[in-house]
Amino acid sequence: MKTLSQIATVFFGAVLWMQAQEEGKKVLDFSLLRQNDVIDIPSDGKNGLYENLKQIEIGKESKLSFGGSYRFQSEAFINEEFATEVDQDDIWFLNRFQFHSHLKFANTFELFAELNSSLMTSKQNLAPVDRDELSFNQLFAQYHFNTNWRMLVGRQNMRLGSGRLIDVREGPNVRLSFDMAQLQYQDQNSELTTFYAVPVRVGQWVFDNEALNFQESLGAVYWTQHWNRRTSTDIYMIYKEEEAKTWDSGTADDNRLSLGLRHFGNWNKLRYNNEFVFQTGRFGEQDIRAWTVSFNIEHPFLVTNSSIGLKTEAISGDTSNTDTTLNTFDGLYPRGAYFGRVARIGPSNLFDIHPYVDMSMGRFTFQFDYVAFWRLSRQDGVYGPPLNLQYPSVNEERFIGHQLGSIASFEVNGFIALELEANVIFPGAFLVESGLDNTLFHAVFTAEFKF
Repeated sequence: MKTLSQIATVFFGAVLWMQAQEEGKKVLDFSLLRQNDVIDIPSDGKNGLYENLKQIEIGKESKLSFGGSYRFQSEAFINEEFATEVDQDDIWFLNRFQFHSHLKFANTFELFAELNSSLMTSKQNLAPVDRDELSFNQLFAQYHFNTNWRMLVGRQNMRLGSGRLIDVREGPNVRLSFDMAQLQYQDQNSELTTFYAVPVRVGQWVFDNEALNFQESLGAVYWTQHWNRRTSTDIYMIYKEEEAKTWDSGTADDNRLSLGLRHFGNWNKLRYNNEFVFQTGRFGEQDIRAWTVSFNIEHPFLVTNSSIGLKTEAISGDTSNTDTTLNTFDGLYPRGAYFGRVARIGPSNLFDIHPYVDMSMGRFTFQFDYVAFWRLSRQDGVYGPPLNLQYPSVNEERFIGHQLGSIASFEVNGFIALELEANVIFPGAFLVESGLDNTLFHAVFTAEFKF
C-alpha cells in the first residue's frame, strides 16, 4: 500500500508539474473539502489526459470529476512528555493518500465519494488519528431542491464557523468524519444549517471503521448572517451526548447543550473574530455550567498580505470535584492541532495569550507565534486536543508553560506545497511541580500534492 501511494505520488507530481507550467487557460481551485473544488475546463479539443480525466461531461448538464491528494509528513519529538528519565525522543513518518469522485446531475443531485488511506511507520503507540489503512473518508448524496435549499445524507467532513468547536481535523493523519443527515438554506446574506450526526470511530485496518455508534452523537442548528460587507455573526445551538466521558472529576455520561455567538468581520483595517459559548446539561449526577470566551484581532503588517495579530481566550475548568456542578468546558470536536501540530494542550480549563505574525512574500509564507498557557482553575487538570485528561491536577500551580512556534511554507505551484513547522515548549510551574520539567522540542515537515 505504501509503495503504491509513493508511485502514484511521483506520477501525478510529474504530470501536475508540467500542467502547472501552462498559462491560465483553465480554472482548478482546490479546497480543503474537495467537494467544494472549483473546476472549469473548456471542451475545446485541446485537453490532455489529465484534463480529460479531471472533468468528464455526461450530456449537456451533468459532469463527473476525479481528484485526490497525497500528503507525506515526517514528525519528530524530543522529550514528548517533558521528561528525560524515559526515552521520549522519536521520529515517525506519515503517508496519507485520498482519492475522490464527484458526480453532478444538472445542478440538482450530487454523489461524492472519497477514499482515504492513512499510514504511519516508526511509531509504537498509535493514536486513533494516526493510522487507517483504507476507509471511506466521505461518502454522501446531496439533493438541491432549488437554489436555496439542499439536503445531504451520508458521511462527510465538517467545519462550522472558524472551527473552534467542530473542525475537519486536518493536522493529524486521519480526518474526522461524521455519518449524518443535514438540511441547509442559503441566500445572498444568510446561511442556515441543521443536522444530526454520529462521529465515525476509526479502526486501523481495511474498512473497519465503526459507523453509527450511538454512544456519541450530536445535533445542531447553525445560523450565519452577513449583516453588511464588514460585519457577520454566527448564532448556534449544538447538543451532544457522550457515554462514559472522563474529566478530572470522574467518568460519567455527558449530555450538554452549547449556545454560541460568534462576531467576525472588519473595522477599518482591523480584522476581528470573537466568540462566546455557554454550556449547560448533565454529567452523571452533576449539573453542567461551563463557558468560553475568545478574542482574535489582526492588523495588516509592513507588507501586502502580511499581518500581526493577538488571540486570547478563557476556557472554564471545574472549580470543585466534590460539589454538584461540573464547570469543565467541552471543546467538542476542535482542530487536532489547536495550538500548532505539537498538539499537547487542548481547549479546556485554559487561559492563554497568543500573539503572532503572518508574512507572505510571493510563494513563501512565514508564521511566527508565542503562546503562554495557564490553568483557569487550580481544581481541574490540563487536557489534550482530543479533550482527554493529559495532566491531572496534582498541585496548586496555574502556569503551564511557554510555547514558541514557526511555520515556513512554499507553494511550488497550484498542485504542490511544502511546509516546515517547529515548536518549543518550556514547562511552567504546574508541569515542573508535576515532575515534568524538561523542555519539549517538536518539528514536522509536510509535502502535499493535490490533483
